[in-house]
Amino acid sequence: MSDLTANDNPIPSVETTNGSSLEDAKNTVVNSKLPSSSTARLTSSIDASAAANAVKNHPITQSVTNGPVAENIKEQHAKTANEFSNLSASRTTPATPAATGQQLTHYHSFFSSLLSWNNPRASGIAYLSIVLFIFAARYLDILRYAMKLTWVTLAITVAAEAAGKALFSTGFTSQIRPRKYYTVRKETLDSFMGDVTELINFFVIESQRIVFAENLLASGAAFVGAFLSYYLIKVVPFWGLTLISTSVIFLTPLIYKANQELIDHHIKNASDVINSQTEQVKQLASHHAARATETTKQYAGEYAAKAQEMIGSRSRSVSPTITKAEPAPIKKENIPAYKSEDFPAAPKEEFKSVPATSSEQEPLIAT
Repeated sequence: MSDLTANDNPIPSVETTNGSSLEDAKNTVVNSKLPSSSTARLTSSIDASAAANAVKNHPITQSVTNGPVAENIKEQHAKTANEFSNLSASRTTPATPAATGQQLTHYHSFFSSLLSWNNPRASGIAYLSIVLFIFAARYLDILRYAMKLTWVTLAITVAAEAAGKALFSTGFTSQIRPRKYYTVRKETLDSFMGDVTELINFFVIESQRIVFAENLLASGAAFVGAFLSYYLIKVVPFWGLTLISTSVIFLTPLIYKANQELIDHHIKNASDVINSQTEQVKQLASHHAARATETTKQYAGEYAAKAQEMIGSRSRSVSPTITKAEPAPIKKENIPAYKSEDFPAAPKEEFKSVPATSSEQEPLIAT
């Protein structure tokens, strides 16, 4: 007598088939427990998983993912990530302060490491990114495409929500809505604002260091760039001038780093020639200055002697000379002759004073 009932489904024995008994048992259990629609979905997912595993385990796929090309790509990706990490870690405050004694920003170290090509992959990617952005700003209407992306996104979300509520009483957009809207943490915002402040101060400090010639070579290079830009802006558009400036800023250190020995050798030779010529000019200038001083002293002495001689001769011509005056001739005129009898006789007695009377005397003090 059998123990099976009408509602029981028999499960085949594991030993009855060759290799497919477990698969048949699984299918039997699944078919007996799940409805037809769920069974179809499960079967399709199992088939898709099996197909994915088959593609993944295929020899061609294994040769591509584990071959030398893939290994090289992984190695380069690891090196690039490492260089970006080093570039990010270089944002430290420099130990050497400015000429005024104040500390520089950590962006001084960052841009110094970026432009010196100490991390070539990171510097190259940064340069290419800036160049692509310049070309995109020139040939692509970025603002128009941004507005188009905005209205297309809103149209899709609104239409999906409206269609879902009309057909299924539940909007499709609300189904993918996050449980909690994304927000920016205060710590992240403070860190971002701190970086922005440091970046602004970097440009402010560097502009002042260039203007006040703290580094003569940097100020000279800035002068040459500004001078050439003044004339190039008349014939070159702004985006072209920006591209030229970016290429000069990034590629000049790279060229110097690749040919450092040759460039240093020529710079040393040029410096020696300039120093020797400068020394010769100094010696020649000092020689001519000494000769000019001697000539000036000689002419000054001659003119002083001539001036003294002229002053002496003028004083002798102006001052009167002492000469012996000859007596003037006496003119003889007819003067009548006088005799002593013609004059009265001289008195022989002294003069006698007449005494004054008292009535004639006036009082000394008037009463």
